[in-house]
Amino acid sequence: MAVPGEDEYRALRVAAGLSAMSSEGARLGLPASWCSVCLRHGGELVGMGRVVGDGGLFLFVVDIAVTPAWQGRGLGRRIMQALMDEVHSRAPARTMVGLIADGTAHKLYEKFGFRLVGPGAQGMLLRL
Repeated sequence: MAVPGEDEYRALRVAAGLSAMSSEGARLGLPASWCSVCLRHGGELVGMGRVVGDGGLFLFVVDIAVTPAWQGRGLGRRIMQALMDEVHSRAPARTMVGLIADGTAHKLYEKFGFRLVGPGAQGMLLRL
């Protein structure tokens, strides 16, 4: 499991169009990843993804990000495949695996078995 460094993590999220995260949050959160994938080119972080959660009941896919110069090359799919391989090999049966899909990203996640939950349920988020 490769976990990105705090600064490169924060920079890649912003470059990929995801929301900015705090230094303190990255320092505390990254080491607590259940699993993580980092794609590098010449040592530079160009893509990443993580799964967080308790490892038995609930897992959440987060931080699927690819730097713009590397988008459109199937890297997001490779990141998801690696994460889902880990989920299927380590998580117990009946574990609930969730995510929040921005924009049209749900099309990628559907390829891995994820389904939209609306209208029966709605995702909710509280940002501090």
